[in-house]
Amino acid sequence: MNRRLTLLILPLLLVVAGCTAGKANDDLAPRPPAAAERPSPFRDCSKLGTAPTSTATTAPTTAGTTAAAGGQALPELTLSCFTGGAPVALRDVAGPAVINVWASWCGPCRKELPAFQRLSERTTGQLQVVGVNTRDSRGGAQSIGEDFGVRFPILVDQGDALQRELKRNAFPLTLFVDAQGQIRHIDATGALDDAQLAKLVRQHLGLAVSA
Repeated sequence: MNRRLTLLILPLLLVVAGCTAGKANDDLAPRPPAAAERPSPFRDCSKLGTAPTSTATTAPTTAGTTAAAGGQALPELTLSCFTGGAPVALRDVAGPAVINVWASWCGPCRKELPAFQRLSERTTGQLQVVGVNTRDSRGGAQSIGEDFGVRFPILVDQGDALQRELKRNAFPLTLFVDAQGQIRHIDATGALDDAQLAKLVRQHLGLAVSA
């Protein structure tokens, strides 16, 4: 009787042992890695404190006189960089520089961003082009960078600190900053194109740029 009972129970014990071993093996099996975050399309901010290395063709005397007029210092703000790394003190951005405040939901901002990218490419070593993304989502800003081919460095200001310091609430907003860190002009006229950007850089920063 006992022998017969043992023969009946033994297969059940083997099945249970097999299931337990299978579960243990499943726990030890490597799990697929989490989906990697998309790489940022923008450049990092590590060189924003380094002045442009070469000198552009000097604009006529009238432009130089305009650029030499009084300006205002950049606000004492420290902003994070879209790509991470150390935060950037706005006053440490080495001029001459063009700083564009934008958001992905702003139609005129989307329209003009490609012109700022071309300005960045045309003035390498002469002028820094910097973006300040505000009131936006990270995903929205990233998608604009990818879709429009925007590569220049982007700072993040989700608290509108820069616009509040400047007492400006317009979108888009563009600052023209000279080599001494003085704001020579703030433009809030709407989407700027290549010709308008070249004219403003020439007029307020004394740099000749091809349109």
